[in-house]
Amino acid sequence: MVDVRAAGPDAWPDVAAVMGERGDPARCFCQYFRLRGQQWAAGTRETNRRDLRTQVCKGDVPPGVLAYDGETPIGWCAVAPRTSYPRVVASPNWRTDHPDAWVITCFVVPVGHRRQGIAGELAVGAVDFAQSYGARTVEGCAVDTDQDEKVSSADLYRGPLSVFLDAGFTEVSRTSPRWVLVRKRLRPDRAG
Repeated sequence: MVDVRAAGPDAWPDVAAVMGERGDPARCFCQYFRLRGQQWAAGTRETNRRDLRTQVCKGDVPPGVLAYDGETPIGWCAVAPRTSYPRVVASPNWRTDHPDAWVITCFVVPVGHRRQGIAGELAVGAVDFAQSYGARTVEGCAVDTDQDEKVSSADLYRGPLSVFLDAGFTEVSRTSPRWVLVRKRLRPDRAG
C-alpha cells in the first residue's frame, strides 16, 4: 500500500533519493516553475538542489508530497499556492479565474515504480495536503496522452490527464491539444 506524506524538514534525504542523480528531475529539482527567464537560465543543478532543499527544510509550508512503499520513497509531487510559481502566474497555459488556487506542477516517479498508479496516489495526496493548508481549489496543467503522437516519459512531468481525471479533477480549458488546465474544487473543512 502506498502512503503519501508531506515533504517536511525530515524528508529531505527521501526527496533527494526520488530526484536521483541523473535525468531531468536531478537537474531541475522542481525549480522550473519557481523561476523565470534569467533566474532559470542562470540556475545550475547545484543551485536548484540547494533551493529545493531550503524549501523542504526551512519553508513555512512543505513544497510537495512524497509517496512511500513502507519506508522507501517512490514518488514526488510538487504542490503549492499559485503565487509560489512565477512561471505559472505568467503562463498563458495556466490562465485561471482562481488566483488563490493551489497548483500541482510536477510528478517524479523513478524508473522501477512507474505504471503502478503512484502518480494517482500522489495526486490524491497532494489535494489532501493542499486542503489541510486551507486550499479551496487545486489546479494542474495536465498532458493529454490520447493524441496521435507518442509522449515521452520526460514530457509527462506535469502529469497525464487521466491521472487528474481519476483524482476528481475536471477539464477547464485547453491551450493546445496536449495542454489541459484541470481543476478540483474542494469543500471547506466543516470543523474549521
